[in-house]
Amino acid sequence: MAQVLFRRARVVLIGTVIGASLAYGVTFLVFWSQLEKRFVFFPVAELLYTPSDVGLEYEDVRFQTADGLTLQGWFIPGEPESELTWLLFHGNGGNLGHRVDELSQAHHRTGDNIFIFDYRGYGESEGKPSEQGTYLDSRAAVQYLSSRPDVDPARTIYLGHSLGAAVAVELSLTQPPMALILVSPFASVRDMARLTLPFPPAGWLVRNHYDNLCRIQMINVPVLVLHGDLDDTVPLSQGRKVYEAANEPKRLQVLAAASHNDTYEAAAEQYWGTIESFLADVR
Repeated sequence: MAQVLFRRARVVLIGTVIGASLAYGVTFLVFWSQLEKRFVFFPVAELLYTPSDVGLEYEDVRFQTADGLTLQGWFIPGEPESELTWLLFHGNGGNLGHRVDELSQAHHRTGDNIFIFDYRGYGESEGKPSEQGTYLDSRAAVQYLSSRPDVDPARTIYLGHSLGAAVAVELSLTQPPMALILVSPFASVRDMARLTLPFPPAGWLVRNHYDNLCRIQMINVPVLVLHGDLDDTVPLSQGRKVYEAANEPKRLQVLAAASHNDTYEAAAEQYWGTIESFLADVR
């Protein structure tokens, strides 16, 4: 009798442990899913500034994605003699309004057409952000540019910062630009998770991959990597990984005394000087 009771108790105990483990696992996965979204995307809805606040003329543009969302972008026309168009891919935080100083500096230094857009869920763009969504958004942006009579698709430069670098890399696989400029890029979200989260298996749990390391090897356009030596958000070692995996022609410029979000300001002359030298070689 005692043995029967013991076996029943053991079965109940095992069932309780399994049930608790499953419940914990489901709870952890739900928690991780929300944590990952917050780790990757930081959209802000309100637009506080526009290019007119820094003295730039611009067109406020609305265009459609393949899955039916309306996105917002700004087209800043270049000088009449300019033949180049820059497609800018911003990072994972804020919205277009947080980039007006950068747009002003880019327009002043290049004199070219500049187009920047907000991913879905950012600023006045519809939808919610996701990895696949940002890829659809980039395709819609380049399709819009191709429809403009004042833009030569063969003379388009992609410049992506941080998460935007990953979006630019992915787009380059199917819509290669004249040149690809990556500012503070990471190898992949999985690689970053291993660096920043407290337990090693975290990297295998992420659903957003943004795998620059794999994709950059399949791209055959000139690549410039710019990375601040004081970047404590995406370490310089990440940028070096991307550079080493890229095909020739390529160039790496470490920006002295620059961190993650101030590259174009803290190292302005080095930043723009390198870009100008790089483009002079690839034109």
